[in-house]
Amino acid sequence: MKKTYEMDMIHGPLVKNILQYAFPLMLSGILQLMFNAADVIVVGRFAGSQALAAVGSTGALCNLLINLFVGISIGTNVLVARYYGARDLDGIQETINTSIITAAAGGVALIFIGFFASRPLLSIMGTPADVIDQSVIYMRIYFAGMPFFMLYNFGAAILRSVGDTKRPLYFLMIAGVINVVLNVIMVVFFHMGVAGVALATVASQLVSCVLVMRCLTLNEGAIHLNVYNLTFNKQRMSEMLRIGLPAGFQGMVFSLSNVLIQSSVNSFGSLVMAGNTAAANIEGFVYTAMNAFYQTNLSFTSQNYGAKNKERIDKILISCLGIVTIVGAVIGNGAYFFGETLLGLYTTDPQVIQYGMNRLAIISTMYFICGWMDVMVGSIRGMGYAIMPMVVSLLGACALRVVWIFTIFQIFHTQFSLYISYPISWSLTFTVHLICYLVVRKKVFAKLSAES
Repeated sequence: MKKTYEMDMIHGPLVKNILQYAFPLMLSGILQLMFNAADVIVVGRFAGSQALAAVGSTGALCNLLINLFVGISIGTNVLVARYYGARDLDGIQETINTSIITAAAGGVALIFIGFFASRPLLSIMGTPADVIDQSVIYMRIYFAGMPFFMLYNFGAAILRSVGDTKRPLYFLMIAGVINVVLNVIMVVFFHMGVAGVALATVASQLVSCVLVMRCLTLNEGAIHLNVYNLTFNKQRMSEMLRIGLPAGFQGMVFSLSNVLIQSSVNSFGSLVMAGNTAAANIEGFVYTAMNAFYQTNLSFTSQNYGAKNKERIDKILISCLGIVTIVGAVIGNGAYFFGETLLGLYTTDPQVIQYGMNRLAIISTMYFICGWMDVMVGSIRGMGYAIMPMVVSLLGACALRVVWIFTIFQIFHTQFSLYISYPISWSLTFTVHLICYLVVRKKVFAKLSAES
């Protein structure tokens, strides 16, 4: 009997299936962070501080440019899951074909954006003169691999929509190992610096792209991809954009707001900056673990919405909230408990470690509230409402923080007053999301009851 990687999200034990779906997602995100850290370590140790600064200076800008398209892939996930739950094979095929065409076209567009816009944008960001040339080289090569990056992300979204989170994890592991090996070869042995790191990243993205496309084309089920019969469907594209664009736009605005928050951290000096950076890096692992349950809730809710299985939607939300609380509280508080040891991996300066602990004490220990917030968004998006959670998130978790910086933080200019804005904004945003969920739930459940 042929092994199936798909999952029945409409029937069966809910908590067991949620954990089975989410665990590979958690591992994928954590592995991605570890591989990214390996990039930075290799270039910093063997290519010098300027090369390290060049790679580091491009991170926020790269995320800003690709977040919009990554958001659209969320639309792919929701639609394929919905049609899969409804057993609408035509809807699945139309969405897959349109998604692959969109991914390829978006990737090609990003090549040109990265090539021509990298230097002007890096200049606007104030990238130092002794770093900008290497930063431009890195960005131009990195964006040359965008078609591979986009096709992998959209392909992985299609697999996740039917419950397959294991194979994207396997593909990521293979590509990540190749990335690290090529980093060492190109930087240590061929002395290619930032160009070598960028080329290694592009090569690994090509591998992951080939693996996920091969997986879809060999699939004999509902998500089979026929690359010789690709057709673009305007209606499916419109639905994808309606769901995905708000998520992508939200990611872009969050990237911009983080620049302002970073400038507030910078006002405390280089030692606080270093401690904040190390602590934020550690918190990235906590967030990634919790974010798996946002993605899980999104897929499970979408499938059950498509199957008109409204009773299960509430159970999915409650289960994901319970699990994300445990995961966020255990890992977040664990990061603080072992904080000095973990921060010691980044620096040996006791002052920097203490400043990092100041952040972990407030943000990491309360990070599970951010998990609540994201899980609520998964339920609302899974039921087809995309603009509402975007507006609430931007006002609550983004605009509120900006207002806080220009008011409370100006009066009480301390690390505590800056960091406490995070759990406060998460709590308020979660509360509003909960109200929105109850409103959306009433409308959606009435609609599903009328259609039954």
